[in-house]
Amino acid sequence: MSKRSTYANRSKAPAFSVSLLALMVAMPSVLVGSAFAQDDRPTVSRKKPASSNATVNLVNLLVQQGVLNEEQAGALIKQAEDEAYVAREAARDATVKADDAAKAATAAAAAASPPGSKRVTYVPEVVKRQLREDLRKEVMSQAKAEGWASPGTYPEWASRIRFSGDVRARWEGIWYPKGGFNSTGQIVDFNTINTGSPYDVSDLEQGDPPLYNTTKDRNRTRLRARLGLDADLYEGFTAGLRIGTGSDSSPVSTNQTLGGSGGNFSKYALWLDRAYVKFEPFKYPYFTDFAAYNGFGPSSLTFNIGRFDNPFWSPTELVWDTDLGFDGVAVQAQHEVWSGFAPFLVAGAFPIFNTSLDFSSRDLVKFKSEDKYLFGAQLGFQWRAAPLVDVTFAVSYFDYSNVRGQLSSPCDVSVAPACDTDHLRPSFAQKGNTYMALRDIIPPPGDFLYPMPQYFGLASEFRPVVASARFDFAHFDPIHIVADGEFVWNSAFDRAAVAAVAVNNLAPDLIPGQLPGPFSGGNLGWLTRVTVGHTKLNQFGDWNVHVGYKYLESDAVMDAFADSDFGLGGTNLKGYFVGSNVALAKNVWASARWLSANAIDGAPYAVDIFQLDLNAKF
Repeated sequence: MSKRSTYANRSKAPAFSVSLLALMVAMPSVLVGSAFAQDDRPTVSRKKPASSNATVNLVNLLVQQGVLNEEQAGALIKQAEDEAYVAREAARDATVKADDAAKAATAAAAAASPPGSKRVTYVPEVVKRQLREDLRKEVMSQAKAEGWASPGTYPEWASRIRFSGDVRARWEGIWYPKGGFNSTGQIVDFNTINTGSPYDVSDLEQGDPPLYNTTKDRNRTRLRARLGLDADLYEGFTAGLRIGTGSDSSPVSTNQTLGGSGGNFSKYALWLDRAYVKFEPFKYPYFTDFAAYNGFGPSSLTFNIGRFDNPFWSPTELVWDTDLGFDGVAVQAQHEVWSGFAPFLVAGAFPIFNTSLDFSSRDLVKFKSEDKYLFGAQLGFQWRAAPLVDVTFAVSYFDYSNVRGQLSSPCDVSVAPACDTDHLRPSFAQKGNTYMALRDIIPPPGDFLYPMPQYFGLASEFRPVVASARFDFAHFDPIHIVADGEFVWNSAFDRAAVAAVAVNNLAPDLIPGQLPGPFSGGNLGWLTRVTVGHTKLNQFGDWNVHVGYKYLESDAVMDAFADSDFGLGGTNLKGYFVGSNVALAKNVWASARWLSANAIDGAPYAVDIFQLDLNAKF
C-alpha cells in the first residue's frame, strides 16, 4: 500500500477507530492481563497471517485474547475494510481530477506557447494540492457572495435594505370651558372655505360661515402607523420611502381617528409620507480618503431631494410640527473645527404650492402663475462646553414667496367662475393666522342681492427669524437635565398693512355687532421646556418627564406648519404643557401629556387636552 493510501486510510475512517478505542478503554483489565500473561520464550505462532491494515490486525489480536468473538470481529473487520475502500476511492478520485486539471492547464499552456518552446509535462504533487485548494476557495467565495452556499442568509443586495416603522395608539380627551361665547367670539374655519366652495358674504340667509367647535367636549381614539424602507445604493447614495396613515392629507398629522373615514370598521387610507434620494459623499471612500489626506476633522455632508424629514435642527415644535415632511432639495454640512466644537450649516428650497397648468380651467385666457416657495438657511454649532455639558445653538432665516393674499382685479363672478388671485388662498391651514378677502367682486349697479362668494388669503408676508438652543447637563448620567428654548420673530410683518385688510384677530367690538375693534394680532413667539430623565428609552424602567410654556402670536409663523396638538393646532395660542414617558420594554413605551392653551388675541378661545399613548417601534 502506498503512503498516500495509508494516509487516506488513517484520515478517512475515524468513526471506526474511535469506536474501537472506546471498546479497549471499557475493558482494560482483560487487555492488561492478557498482555502480561504471555511467556517470554519464543513459540510457534498460530495466529492468522498479519494484514496490511493495522486495524484488522488489532481486531484479530482482540479475538485471540477473548475480548471479541468471531462474529463481532467479522463485523468490525468488514466495517474497517469498507471505510478504507471509501477513503482510497475518494483519494483516487481527487488525484484523477487534479491530474485532469493539470493536463488541461498543460495543454492550454502548450497551445499558447510559441514554436520551439519546451513544455514541462510533470506537475508536482504539491502543485496539484495547491490547485485543488485554490479551486475550493474560489467556489466557496462565489457561493458566499451569491448566497446559494449559505442556507438561511440573504443575497448581498438584500443586506443593503433596511425596514423600520412604528405604531402608536392614542386616547385623547378634549375639554372646553363652560359658558360658551358671545356672537363675536366665534372662530371662522377659513380652511374649510378655501378648500371648498367660497362663502357668500352677502347671503345672510345661509347663516354663519363654517366655525370651529369651541364649546362641546370631545374624545377620540386615534392610531398612527408608519412603515419605512431605506436602501443603501452605491458610492454614498441612499434611497428611502415611507408610507403612513392619516385621516386626510394634512402635512402635520398622520393620526387616523378610529371610527372616522366612514365608520363601521371601514378600511383606512395610506399616504406617501416620505420619498427621497440622499447623497452623502463622505461615506464614499474617495471623498473620505481625500478628507483624511487634507487633514480634515470629522465631517459630514448630505444632499437630499424629494420628500424628506425636516432638515433644519429644531428642538421644539414652536415653528415646525415634528410630523412635517419637506418637499424639495436641501444640503446639510457639519465639520469639527476643533475637539468638541462642530459648526453646521443647512440650506434648502421647497415648493409648497404649484399652480395648476390650466388655472383657471374654464377661462379662455389663463391666469398668471405664481407658485409658492419656501427658502431657508440655518447656521449653528454643537459644543462640548464642559465634560458633562453639551450646548447646541442655531439661528435660522426663512423666506416664503407668494404666500400673502392679494386683492384680485375687478371680478364679475356671474361671468367668470374664478378670479385671478384665487390661487393665493392657502391650500392647507390650521387656525390663528390673520386673513383678508381675495376677490374684488363688482356687483351690477343697484343690485343689492348680487352674490358675493369670497375666498380668503393670508394678510401678512412671512420671513421668520428663529433662534434655537439646547443645554444638556449629564452630571447625573444616565439621568440628564435638558433645557430647550426657541424664539421666533416674523421680520416681514407690517402691522399697518395687515390691520388695513384683516377680517379676523380683531379686538372686541367697539360697538357690539356694528363696529369691530382694531386688529390685535402680533408677530412674536417663544417656547421654553425642561426635561429630566433618560434621553433614550432603551430598556424597561427608563423614564423622563418634562414641563414647558408656549407663547405664539397670530402671525409669527404660518399656522399650517405649526404644532397640531397644542390648542388643537395653529398659532395665536399661549399656555403650559406637562408630560412623561416610561419604557415598558425595549422599543415599547407609554406616554401621557396634558396641554392647556388659550387664545392671545381676537375671539376668546381655550381648550385643555389630555393624551395617553402606547408606542412601539421596530
